[in-house]
Amino acid sequence: MTPHRTAAATGLVLAVLLAGCAFDLVQVKQLPTTFTPSTEPGPKLELAQPVKALLGTSYPTLLKPGTRWVQVGTTDQGDVFSTRDQIVTVEASHMHEADIVVSNSLLTGFLLKVERTFAPVTRPVPLHFVSPTTAEPPTTE
Repeated sequence: MTPHRTAAATGLVLAVLLAGCAFDLVQVKQLPTTFTPSTEPGPKLELAQPVKALLGTSYPTLLKPGTRWVQVGTTDQGDVFSTRDQIVTVEASHMHEADIVVSNSLLTGFLLKVERTFAPVTRPVPLHFVSPTTAEPPTTE
């Protein structure tokens, strides 16, 4: 094989190898955690304002205002809340479906549902919830 063909073949092999790895360029930081599911229905909260959470990737995770959240368990990092009002995803080179993790009214990160790992946000984000209605409906006498 001539030096020119050897260089071309080496370049082709290198390009194929790099292309195979190029998809996984950005990863979400994942930490091991222990998820303990709630045994009874937990608190229900409604998000009052939109939330933009950053995880150190170029893809923010957005939470919509008006979404209703229910506590489904706990982790070492906080209480875990889930919603049926939007699909929450954490995105990098791959997408991960997630629930939010809250501690002291701060979004601290996400519980990745399939991986069962914790993905921390770069900075905790304050969450503002609609005040729950405590008034009882009027009764007819």
